[in-house]
Amino acid sequence: MAGSESAGFIQTSIEWAALGVEVLAVVVIVAGVVKVAIARGTFSYVFQFGKPGVYESYKHQLGKPLLLGLDLLLAGDVIKTVALEPTLPNVAALGLLVLVRTFRGNLGRTRTTRARLSSR
Repeated sequence: MAGSESAGFIQTSIEWAALGVEVLAVVVIVAGVVKVAIARGTFSYVFQFGKPGVYESYKHQLGKPLLLGLDLLLAGDVIKTVALEPTLPNVAALGLLVLVRTFRGNLGRTRTTRARLSSR
């Protein structure tokens, strides 16, 4: 009995840890978007829409918290998949998520590098 109770406790702890990481990801995304909206001035951005480079700069600033939040969401998925349900369909779905996230992250870095080089 003690073994199954400790296994249940460990499983519950892992589920809570994964949920905590996912909640943290949502907080990072929301806080980051709100911070960028306030600091960069979404309304002033709308009025400067025609100026060159404003859209790219705003999009770059918004992308940082989104990418960090996606990394944290992926970490939560890894915790759940590897520790709780390591079935072939779950691992395949996780692999697809990792591929999409890697592609998206590299695309963001490429755009950021291009924007820096073109502003020089």
